[in-house]
Amino acid sequence: MAKELIPFGIRVNAVAPGVIDTPFHERYSTEAQLKAMLATVPQGRLGVSEDCVGAFLFLASASLSGYVIGQTLEVNGGQLMP
Repeated sequence: MAKELIPFGIRVNAVAPGVIDTPFHERYSTEAQLKAMLATVPQGRLGVSEDCVGAFLFLASASLSGYVIGQTLEVNGGQLMP
């Protein structure tokens, strides 16, 4: 999609949040599941919604990310590092 839309001046990127402490997890995840997920996060805490704000602002700013196209920014506290 990024290659198809860039000729029209549309940059396509994505933000991929890790485990973010939201009402979704309050409703659908058990405490044991959240503990298991937390154990995989090197930063040692679950994310909060505000942790994603910087990634969205960066991608929304043409002056900061105008040459960033077709990328996925992972906001996950290091959970998916190689």
